Amino acid sequence: MEIEPFELERFFARFEHDADVMLAESGIQSRDTAEFDTDPGDLGYVIPTGGDPSFRERVGARYDRSREEVLFTCGAQEANFVTFAALMGEHAVTVTPTYQSLQAVPDAFGEVTTVDLEPPTWELDIDAVQSALRPETAVLVVNNPNNPTGRYLSAETVQALYDIAADNGTYLLCDEVYRLLAEEPLPPVASMGEYGVSTSSVTKAHGLAGCRFGWVAGPREVIDAAAGWKDYTTISPSSFGQHVARQAIEREAELLAEHRAQAAAHRERVGEFLAAHGLTWHEPTGVNGFPTIPDGFASGRSFCETLVREESVLLGPGDAFGHPDRFRIGFGLATDQLEEGLSRLDAFLARHG
Repeated sequence: MEIEPFELERFFARFEHDADVMLAESGIQSRDTAEFDTDPGDLGYVIPTGGDPSFRERVGARYDRSREEVLFTCGAQEANFVTFAALMGEHAVTVTPTYQSLQAVPDAFGEVTTVDLEPPTWELDIDAVQSALRPETAVLVVNNPNNPTGRYLSAETVQALYDIAADNGTYLLCDEVYRLLAEEPLPPVASMGEYGVSTSSVTKAHGLAGCRFGWVAGPREVIDAAAGWKDYTTISPSSFGQHVARQAIEREAELLAEHRAQAAAHRERVGEFLAAHGLTWHEPTGVNGFPTIPDGFASGRSFCETLVREESVLLGPGDAFGHPDRFRIGFGLATDQLEEGLSRLDAFLARHG
């Protein structure tokens, strides 16, 4: 088994420790531990290792699923990994651009066909997806809202994806980590029927990246198989993460109201900034956008590398998502940090204009 290097993470590893402003962060601003009871008691394994049954029941209810149809994991990254390990046979189809693991992990287990969203509005051609499916396709993969573009596929589009997957005997796996940042979130894919699988976490929408707490919800046979793989990864979710995540879910309405308001204000601010500099994006849902690079730079990578070296502001190069003419910007960070980052980016663009 071989897997491609994770280009975005390797880029971040080179620069993020020393950068003053992380303007490529993909989640909402992190909450402070002072808001939560941070004493989970015994720091042993979570028992049962799939997660606390009463908490799984509460999470499962949002998917119209039982607690046996939910598995708690160490973040959505592990949820995706163990689910791919459980589901993959010979072939998968992944909608791109996307978070690299949603393509690279299934590709490490089998063969992946990609179907591209079409810029500049990142539309999805359902007929192209249909054509990419094969009789042996095990899983169709989508990230909605999308990272990096911020495109939120419509309910009609997601239903069409589910229908063609189900008709083919293929699971539809949707990474929904940004779903609850939408003002009107779509129903989760795991609630759509026997072929629907959803992964998520408290990282992006709840501002709890450090908890490393996520889950997968779906049919019992998928959850049982994913749990079998999880026995070989982390065994159980973090007891600390589960303890804090439970409190966040209890306060979810309050937290999401704050985070959606912050995302909306920052989205407007960044949109105005980009327009003033002649850069374009598809207005995103969530806290990521995927603008075009400024004139005068050969690629998004050269733009991002020059910016971080000159201004200590880190953006994400678009080639990490297969689009070298773009870059990823994140606007979920604190307002003062966002303004500082944009101020430095403004000075940088003025020098290189």
